[in-house]
Amino acid sequence: MILKISFVRLMAILTLLMSGPLIADDLSTFDGMSGQLSIAGGTAHIPVMKRAARKIMGHNSNIRITIAGGGSGVGVQQVAKELVDIGNTGRALKNKEMSLGLKSYPFAIDGVAVILHPENPVDDLSQQQIIDIYQGKITNWRELGGQDRQIHLFSRDEASGTRSVFTKKLLNGAQLAASANIVPSNGAMKTAVSQDFGAIGYSSVGYIDEMVKAPAYNHILPSQEACASGEYPVVRRLYMNTKGTPNSLTQAFIDYIYSKQGAEHIQASGYIALQGAVH
Repeated sequence: MILKISFVRLMAILTLLMSGPLIADDLSTFDGMSGQLSIAGGTAHIPVMKRAARKIMGHNSNIRITIAGGGSGVGVQQVAKELVDIGNTGRALKNKEMSLGLKSYPFAIDGVAVILHPENPVDDLSQQQIIDIYQGKITNWRELGGQDRQIHLFSRDEASGTRSVFTKKLLNGAQLAASANIVPSNGAMKTAVSQDFGAIGYSSVGYIDEMVKAPAYNHILPSQEACASGEYPVVRRLYMNTKGTPNSLTQAFIDYIYSKQGAEHIQASGYIALQGAVH
């Protein structure tokens, strides 16, 4: 087990150190351009996309960028049908999705973590406890050292990349209890959990703030630094995806995400920037 953890840490560090220099930041790339760029899909991506869009549209008012969520499945479906220019996913494309002629651009490392109401006294949960909670075997916070309150489960729908990672890496593929309340996005998850003392949910680490509490997972806090080093193991990459070779405006946007200022947007949104590579 020690060797496995060390390998994960090493690979995470090498990914960051060997990624190469970021593309030079230059908004002048957008000079003379016009048109509309549409983006949809994974909701973890939205803060980064919005920060970039504001800068670009502030520099060139002839460019309009629209951003919608819907989850990773929606991102794949819409970009494959060319309904949007970029379809975001919080997971790697599946084999059947790759066969649709999509190109994938990983740009950030993100973690997925359990979140609780900020006043919930439970500070640490093991993987088995989380599995038991989400399978309905543990139903009261008292069983975990908390208050005598019923546990209210919150989850995402099946199109969510966040749910895919949570189910695979945190639940080991265990089936979720049918009683779980379904919410449509990371933002909606944070709001729902923040308003319900008995709630437990999960979200992108980038969405965690004072509204909710992220307990330690197997004694490891899900911080940005722990995700980058590999110490916190429930991590994923965030991807932009296009149908075939992107047009000039879409390519310029992707390049901007990989620029120095793009890396600042990624870090400000709670993620770790990656050098671009087409998969």
